[in-house]
Formats: sequence, structure tokens, C-alpha cells
Amino acid sequence: MFLPLIRKARYAIPFLAGISLLIFSCQKEVSIDGATGPGPGPGPQYDLSTKISSSVSGFVTDENDVAVQNAVIQFGSYSTTTDKYGYFEAKNVQVTKNAAFVTAGKPGYFKGIKTYIASAGKSAFFRIKLIPRTNAGSINASAGGTVTMVSGLTVTLPAAGVVNAATNTAYTGTVNVAAFWINPESADLNKLMPGDLRGIDKDGAMKLLKTFGMAAVELTGSAGELLQIAAGKKATLGLTIPASLSTDANPSIPLWYFDETNGLWKEQGSAVKTGNKYVGEVSHFSYWNCAYPLPVAVQFDCTILDAAGKPVTNAEVGIYYSNGQFTGCMGATDVNGYTGGMAPGNSQLIVKVIDPVCSSQVLTSQSISTGNTGIALGNISVAITNIATITGSLTNCTNQPVTNGYVMLQKGTSFTRYPVSASGSFNFNTTFCGNMNVTIIGGDNATGQEGLIGSLALNSGINNVGNITACTNSNQEYVNFTVDGTAFSVIPGVPSWGVTLVHVPDPIYPNSIYIEATGVTNTLWFRFNDQNISAGSTQDLYHFWDGIIGMPLMPTIPIRVNIAEYGNIGQFISGNFSGTIYDFSPPNNPHTVTCNFRVRRQF
Repeated sequence: MFLPLIRKARYAIPFLAGISLLIFSCQKEVSIDGATGPGPGPGPQYDLSTKISSSVSGFVTDENDVAVQNAVIQFGSYSTTTDKYGYFEAKNVQVTKNAAFVTAGKPGYFKGIKTYIASAGKSAFFRIKLIPRTNAGSINASAGGTVTMVSGLTVTLPAAGVVNAATNTAYTGTVNVAAFWINPESADLNKLMPGDLRGIDKDGAMKLLKTFGMAAVELTGSAGELLQIAAGKKATLGLTIPASLSTDANPSIPLWYFDETNGLWKEQGSAVKTGNKYVGEVSHFSYWNCAYPLPVAVQFDCTILDAAGKPVTNAEVGIYYSNGQFTGCMGATDVNGYTGGMAPGNSQLIVKVIDPVCSSQVLTSQSISTGNTGIALGNISVAITNIATITGSLTNCTNQPVTNGYVMLQKGTSFTRYPVSASGSFNFNTTFCGNMNVTIIGGDNATGQEGLIGSLALNSGINNVGNITACTNSNQEYVNFTVDGTAFSVIPGVPSWGVTLVHVPDPIYPNSIYIEATGVTNTLWFRFNDQNISAGSTQDLYHFWDGIIGMPLMPTIPIRVNIAEYGNIGQFISGNFSGTIYDFSPPNNPHTVTCNFRVRRQF
């Protein structure tokens, strides 16, 4: 599947300088109202009503490329959460064919959204990097003012121009401005930006965009309430133009906001070049994009195979001009070695296959020529010297084949997931360069157990890693508890259920761990001491509350929490406790409570 990406480079073709191209997910032939891609003039009116069944998977990371667990994934009417690797998967969901999109949400971050053109029998794959929703500064709503970020991004609010987004009533307090500038030359542009750089222009036509920079902005009040610009008022955005793109930046440029209802950009207003910035007025806040519509683009696809005809998964495929300049078009192959997307029309181009870790090493390349219609490149072969084939087997705790499992390959900070056959075997290809060490993790979906092989040195050709026993590490989380003999269980990832682990800065209990478990039939939270905590230690239980008895009195003799497991951040804390607590109000009836828990550490 192809995604947009910009590398840091200067381009000799002025119009295409800094361009980021639309990339769609895995289909060999696409017909959208008979068009091969956006062209000059009004352009085709794309169909955004036809539905199709589609599947999507991917990984979500934070700003430091660390896997984000429990991010909420929304795909059509289906929702799920990411696992400890940041992995998500949704199968056979009804979505809009020509603008299917998946959304990743996590408290403290702007939404990550990816859009693609869905096709029958082809699945989509994305790597989403969430943008932290950090406060860039504050403005008095009555007086108005400006917040300026280190990146040069400026947000100016008018006096008395902000309302509560939910009630539309005037807001007069302190406005907290969360903002982030998305550099159009960022190597992570394809992971950071929302959508796929397709936009609906002011005439209602679909266009393919080249970006000169984007911004994510959100306004909140002193109580955390979401704010927006008042009707009839305008705020002002100033986006820095990278120095390498300045000479190609026209005096004015269209502004586009990201429409979360259809996963596409929508033209609204314009910005003017003022010094090294594009400055324009906006009537509301979301993602904004300074971008020109591309006059000619064509669809293409290809399949990357090794010399033996086996698919090469997770290879990066980039499109370059014949003089070596990068077009901005970059994507990753799926489990079938397939990728496709948009490319400049009427151009002499070079397709390069690159390892995602060793991005400077070209594994193979092929020259192509594009016109005004789509192009199918067919199979592109990668020499066996650049491919590592990983084979082995996966068994469970009773030494039986894992029939419902997976293998997770970690290269650097990047994970790729592969299925295991019904007989417990695995055999897959990956691009490889230099002296590369990887970690291979095998998991059993039926039991939640895992096993791993760490720091394996890859070689070209066959790498038989032998058997992995998915028995040593559990990936399960839970909070199981009883109140007066009535049992409750809360498991992350089940719709409407979840667990939260936080470190509470409480003046009375400054060194404490707070765990909340929200279930369908009951909710529980408890707090216990974390001084000198370790596996095998016992800690005082400070508070216990559940949805049936509410806040009880704690006993005079403390209930002790037995800590069975205390891993590093990202690993697990587990334990148990039991005892008698009493109603807060007379006659202070006793209640017998027990609890055992295992949750992933977030701090």
C-alpha cells in the first residue's frame, strides 16, 4: 500500500518542488468515474456514496516511535484498540469505496487519520504516528492575542471571538492553544498527516494536492472544554515555508481543512506569502493545509517479489524522476508484496525498492514512463542477496502447534506482523541490509502467551530460527474482583470495557498507584502504596471503590496488596488482595472483597 512521504531534498522542477502525492491502498485497477486521476480545470466529480467491504491493519506509535497501546481505532462502524505493539486490525467492514478511512485516537494526542481507495480482495496497511496535543500557549478570550511556536507556527485569535464548541455560548476565560506544525519535508510526513492528500476544491471536484505545510490546532477552555471560533469571526494561521521550498512558493496558495466526516481535505480560503510564512484566515480549527492542486497524476501499481517469486513484505517503494530527484511518492508493500498509488503523469520516472531501516540502500530499481493514463508495472524482482527468508515453527505450552497465532518481526523500532499457518509454521521474506539484528516474537491468540528470539543476526537467504514456544510471556491484561461473592471481570479491548493505570499526585498519598477498571456491569477503582514496590513485595491498600457499595470505610488493619509482577514501563504489574471493608454510613455493614489484576505499566 502506498503512502505519501517527503524526503529532504531540492527539486529542479519548480511545480513539483516539495510535492507529496496521494497514495491509495492495494488495488490493481481502479476506476473512479472513469478518471485516471485529477487533471486541470474542474476535474471529475468523484463518487463518495458507493460502499464496499474492506479490511485494514497497521501500527500506531507516539512521537518517539514507541508503540501506543489501547489507542481507539475507528473504521466505518467498527471499533477496536491497539495491542502492546500498537497493532490493530479490522476485517470486512463496510466503508466508502473511494474514501475509506481509519482513525486512531488516544488522550493527549491529535487524531491520526488515514484515507485510501478500497478495492475488493485487497487490504490496506498503515503506520500512524500520533501528534502530541501539547499546549503551545494561552490567550485571553476577551482580548484576543497570538501564540507562536518554536517551529514558527502562529495562531492568532480575535477579541471576543471564541465560543464553547458544544453549547455555542460565548467564552471569556483563558484559551489554551494546542498546536503542531507538520513539516512538508518531514521523513515521517506519511505517518503524521491526516488523509491521503486528496481534496475537494471549491468547485466540488476531487484534486490531488502538493503541500507546503500543515497545522493541527485545538482550543480548550480552563475546564478542558472544547472551544471554536465564533460565527462571523476569523482566526489567523501563519505556517512556516521551509527554506528549500521558498522559491517555489507562489504569492498566494489555497487553504484546505481536513474534513473528518469523509476523510478528505476541503478547500476553504487562501493564504498569502508573507516573508517566510503563508498567512491566512480560518473560521474554525482542525487540521489545515497550504497546498496546490497537482495538474496531472496517474494511478500505478506493482508487486515486489524475490528471485524465487515469493512476495517481499514491508519493503519501501519510492518514485523518483530520471535525474534522481524524489517525487514524494513512497509506500510499503503488503503481505502479498503489493503496493500502488499515484505518480506524476507525462514523466520519466525511476521506481526504487528500499529497505525501511537502511533507507540509503537501493535494493533494486526500474525505469518507467508515464502518460495520461494509469500504468500497471507488474512484478519487480529483488535479488536474493537483499532478501532474508525467515522460517520456523510456533508451539504452545503443551508443545503442540499453535493453530491460531502470529509472528511479530522487530527491526529497529519498527514492527511487522505475519500470520502463522494452521500447522504452526511460518515462512516469510523481509528486506535486509548490512549487519542487521532483529527480534522475533511468536504469539498464541488462543492463550495470550508469547515467546521470543532476541537479537538474531539476519543473513541473506534462508534463516531457519527453529521453534518458538509461546509460553513464557503472557500478553493478557485483566482486573477480576468479587464483592460479597458476586464476581466481575474487566478486560481491555472488549467494547465498552477497559482498564487504566495512572500515577496519582495526591498530597495525602503522594506515592501511590491508582488502577481503574470500567466494565459493562460494574466499575472499580483502587489505590495502593508504591514505595519500595517490586515483585514479591506487599503494599498497603489505601482506597477501594466499586459501583455497588460505593466508597466504603477502610479497615483499621490495612489490607495488603501482594505484588506478583512488576516489569518495566510498557510491561506488566500484577497482584492480588482480599479483605473486609465496611459501609461508610452506619450501621457500617461489612463487605468481603477480593481482587486479582494484571495491567500494563504506563509510567
